[in-house]
Amino acid sequence: MREDESLADFTPGRVVELSPGLRRIVAPNAGPFTGPGTNSYLLGEEERILIDPGPDLADHVEALLQAGEGRIAWVLVTHTHADHSPAARAIRRATGATVVGALAPDDGRQDVRFRPDVQPVDGERILADGLALRCVATPGHASNHFCFLLEGEGILFTGDHILGHVSPVILPPDGSMADYLESLQRLKALPLAWIAPGHGPPLPDPVGVIDRLVDHRLGREARVMAALERLGSSALEQLLPEVYADVDPTLHQLAICSLHAHLIKLERDGRVVQAAGSCWTLLTSRR
Repeated sequence: MREDESLADFTPGRVVELSPGLRRIVAPNAGPFTGPGTNSYLLGEEERILIDPGPDLADHVEALLQAGEGRIAWVLVTHTHADHSPAARAIRRATGATVVGALAPDDGRQDVRFRPDVQPVDGERILADGLALRCVATPGHASNHFCFLLEGEGILFTGDHILGHVSPVILPPDGSMADYLESLQRLKALPLAWIAPGHGPPLPDPVGVIDRLVDHRLGREARVMAALERLGSSALEQLLPEVYADVDPTLHQLAICSLHAHLIKLERDGRVVQAAGSCWTLLTSRR
């Protein structure tokens, strides 16, 4: 990974070389949910591989098609939220590329028009332009989420499973906090050099990043338990300002999703139960 100020350049449409043969193009969709925008990555030279084509915005699609020499032969999609997969259709029409990704679950938050040519299998390798990308199933943020490991280089393309400097939102009922934590632990066994996230800057020290994410989530879980002990049986809306007092209230509409995911995990662990009236209650007290 290069180490210069260009890594912090998130100008939409600008081609930024992250390492030899790897370029990043950021979509013009910056916002509270997407940070500086969706990162689309181009690998290879002659038969290029595009990872996460992003939203179907004409300027972004054109920037992807014009970045570098050679034809886009493969499109890999980490998951089917609307900021990651929709442009796959336009890229396939323009290039005839083979689209790889898991079908969208119908939870009201997905790009249900996404139709891959190939569905990834955990551990399977995609070989193109002399490169090998390993598909790694990482459910959690979404049930159909995959990361892709560039073998030999140790670059892990993480979509929304791991983001640059923020913790991803877990979106139940499709997303699962338990699956998310288990997926993070699985990644630590891979030969990782650095992380190329779906939003934000590249991340060195991947094991340290993963450990900090796990610690953050377990710390938030402890806050949920402490709030229930203090307040007693409580609804999500009552718990939210207690558990996320350190988070900007303008982001609470996202935080409540992760809070719900924490409670579902704690219920599965036999530590809380959802009582009548949609309130959550501790099954045992730590007092």
